[in-house]
Amino acid sequence: MSNTRKTDRKTSATDRMRTARAQAERADKIRRRVVVGGASAAVLALVAGVAFAVGGSSGSGASAANGPLVVPANASGPGGTVITYGKADAPHTLEVYEDFRCPFCEQLETTTGKAVQQLADEGSYKIEYHLATFLDNNLGGKGSRTALAAAGAALNEGVDKFKQFHDVLYANQPDERSDSFGDVNHILDLAGQVPGLKTDAFVKAVQDGTYAPWAAKVNEEFNKSDVTGTPTVKLDGKKLDVLTNGKAVSPEQFTAMVKQVTG
Repeated sequence: MSNTRKTDRKTSATDRMRTARAQAERADKIRRRVVVGGASAAVLALVAGVAFAVGGSSGSGASAANGPLVVPANASGPGGTVITYGKADAPHTLEVYEDFRCPFCEQLETTTGKAVQQLADEGSYKIEYHLATFLDNNLGGKGSRTALAAAGAALNEGVDKFKQFHDVLYANQPDERSDSFGDVNHILDLAGQVPGLKTDAFVKAVQDGTYAPWAAKVNEEFNKSDVTGTPTVKLDGKKLDVLTNGKAVSPEQFTAMVKQVTG
């Protein structure tokens, strides 16, 4: 009997070590993939081993990633995995790497996003969006994938519709510990804030997960890049420091950085 207890204790200790190692590896992934200039409550919670809440009904969209690949109209780049906003003949290119669940992306978009768009609208550069879904793996849930698939449906309606929907998603981004973007009904409610977006085709595409395989392909292309954290912003291949001490730069600072690169 004593040998059995010793074996049980040894097994229990081994299991605890494996669990601790798994938690440490998972936390390390977040530190590597999300740009952390300041402390994020959700990241700290995960490091401490606190479980994240995954809520909301998924609808049928989240389960369709293995379906046929349908590339949205208006997509660009390799295999249609890039979303280009702005004038095609703009002299410069701004590459923006984001994940819809990334809190630092939300900070950048809600602080500096209007200045970023204004320079594109003026023709200073065109914007190429490279989107990812890695935070679903790091935080749990399917919000990044569901939001990206819905963004594909918006892109199919038009580049301007994508851009407006993109901005609405960041303006209404949930806490990292919530997976409300994984709820198709919630996504459709947010889409209602974009005038003219909720066509029958758009609603059906979101509900059916028509662009879920495309979202997976977009994430694959993101993973092939040299980008290790979001947000990452490059102008003509030169990385711009859009976060300072975990805070997004001001519109004025961003504009000055652009002028410095473009001359």
